[in-house]
Formats: sequence, structure tokens, C-alpha cells
Amino acid sequence: MSFMSYESTRPAAKAIKAAVLTKKMPPWFADPKYGHFENDRTLADADIKTLVSWVDAGAKAGNAKDAPKPMAWVEGWNIPKPDVVFQMPTAFKIPASGTIDYHYVIIPTGFTEDKYVQFAESRPTDRQHTHHILSFIREPGSKWLAGGPIGVAFVPSREGGEGGGGASIGDGLGGYAPGTVPNVMRPGQAILMKAGSDLVLQLHYTADGKEAEDRSEVGLVFAKEKPTERLVMLSAMNPKFAIPPGNPNYEVSQKVTLQADSTLMSMLPHMHLRGKDMLFTATYPDGRKETLLSVPHYSFSWQLSYYLDKPLLLPKGTTIEAIAHFDNSANNPANPDPTKEVHFGEQSWDEMMFGFFTVAVPANVTVMDLMRPPKAQQKPTGAAIE
Repeated sequence: MSFMSYESTRPAAKAIKAAVLTKKMPPWFADPKYGHFENDRTLADADIKTLVSWVDAGAKAGNAKDAPKPMAWVEGWNIPKPDVVFQMPTAFKIPASGTIDYHYVIIPTGFTEDKYVQFAESRPTDRQHTHHILSFIREPGSKWLAGGPIGVAFVPSREGGEGGGGASIGDGLGGYAPGTVPNVMRPGQAILMKAGSDLVLQLHYTADGKEAEDRSEVGLVFAKEKPTERLVMLSAMNPKFAIPPGNPNYEVSQKVTLQADSTLMSMLPHMHLRGKDMLFTATYPDGRKETLLSVPHYSFSWQLSYYLDKPLLLPKGTTIEAIAHFDNSANNPANPDPTKEVHFGEQSWDEMMFGFFTVAVPANVTVMDLMRPPKAQQKPTGAAIE
């Protein structure tokens, strides 16, 4: 529905009342018992009462003199006007039918000096067929996707883990999926893009019976001053699971032990259609355990990040654990096929288990500083909960 004017909104009055009373809208899935988040979309009880009263009274128009000024859109971007926009040089032709593999596009930035990104937004030109975009930074000298074509979408080799949903890639610039918001850093924080870096887009499209084209783009706004901290996205992810047919509550978990001090900024649970819930916990070096985020009713339709109201210090040796449950039963209305055993895969009818979390670290700290030594990382687990 459109909210651009009273005339376009008025026909949806009853639907608005039902959505806010059931708290279906605005979408927000964090259990309020754990953590406080600066992007909490929950409506206050007083606001819900106001909306319901307005509908019950006939959803009448207000005084036009009190109306807010029309929105001043900046070429459709949700971030401030970008300093630079990178667009796919060649359009991706989306077929009318069939399964479309993940494709990657390498776009040289041409940067001759280091850049610090404070705002980043990924946008498809065809939202109808775009399942998601992930934007990555490929630093000079990286062997990831080495030899891949420049500016043209391609499917990488499966050998050596070149694909895999970007699980083994370094710094990212966020991305696009239904319900996501642009990547916005606080003052003094930024994502480093070294001189000579490439931008790499991971693209996932879904056919719907109609051919189409897409030329996705990424807009960047640079920090005005050199930041004191850089942001790094990490993941407690587990690709090794087999969800039995009909299992309503299959558990998959993963732990990551940080090898340097950092500050937790946000979390993002990601599963597919069988995703049921996810819990993030921290176990500190002194043995104390804390629940960071609980999403008891996960929705694949809304890929939400949860930004901490007060960033949390994670001392060296802190273990972040993500615990997910999946409903592969016939009682899950979104389940593509409850008779199938389900494994990790890229398509929506497969499953994923990613407990993404973003941390702030001093500008000179790298991803490898946070993740070494590899032997200290915990092995993934998968188990059925009856």
C-alpha cells in the first residue's frame, strides 16, 4: 500500500488497524527481555491507540495545514547523496524459468588512495526478481575469484570454496534483501576500502515466468575524517547439518571465539523458509554468560539487523554463539517440502544458518587478528531437539 498521501492510505485503514493490533507491523522480532536496540521499530501503546481510534472514528482526513512537507527524495537513495555510485557495467538477463545460481560481478573501484565508507547502500534496478545482493571488498592481492571476468556476471568454481554465499570473504558493505536497511556507521567509525580494491557483488535472482534485466548498483558516502575504528562483519555459521524430514525443532549452532578486544555493534540472524528462531549469546573470559539477542519468531520475509543501543565491549577470548532452530514439519506453512531431508544450500528451498554480527575494532586491527588462531574456533554442531 502507498503512504504517500491521505488519499492513497485511506483505503487500507482497516488493514492498518489489524496490523498494529496484532503487532505484525511494523516488523520487529527481538524478544524485549534481552537487549535494547536503537532501531527498535516497536510502536508505543499510545501510538497504537491513536491509530486504532483514528480508524474507529472513520479514518477522517486531518487539517491540510498540519500536513508534513512532501518527502524530498535523493534519487531514490535511503542514504545521503552518494559520493560515488558503482553500477554493473553489463545487465544480467534474468530467464523466465529455471533455477538461477548465485552470480558474482567484479567491479574495479579505481581508487588510488584508501577510502573510509560511512554509508553504503545496495540497490537492484529490478526488485521483482532480485532475491538479494551482497557487496564485498576484494583487497589488492586477494586470490578470491582470481581470474574471474571483470564487469560481467559469472558463476565461480565450486572448488576451493570460491562461492559458498560469501562465508569465507573478508570485509563487506552490507547488501539488499526485503526488509534490510542501508549500512550506516556512527561518527568515528567506517569500513576501510584500500586503494586498488575491487567491489564484488554477489547476486541471487529468482525466475517468475517473465524475462527481465537487472543492473544493480552500490552507493557509497565517505567519512569526512579518518576514523578511529573500522567495522568488521563476522559470522557464527554452520554449513554442516541435515534436517530430518518432518522434524519441527532441529537445532544447529556455532561458536566463534574472538582473539582480540572488540565492540559489538549489531547482529543479523539469517536462515531460509524453515528458520524458526535464533539466539545469540556471549560467554566472557571469566565464564560469565549473557544473552545478546533472542528472535523467537524468525521471518524469512524480513531480513532485519539489530543495532545495539549501547555498543558492548567484547574482551579478547569472548565466545559468541548462535543457536538456531528449524521447523521442517508440515505445520510450517512456508515449508517447501516437509518430506525432504534438508541441507545447507544457496536456494531458498535449501537452508542456511548464519549468525552475522558486526564489531568495531581499532583501525589497524584486521579480520585475521580477530579470528586467529583457527584451532581455537569451535566445531559446528547439529542435533535434533525432541
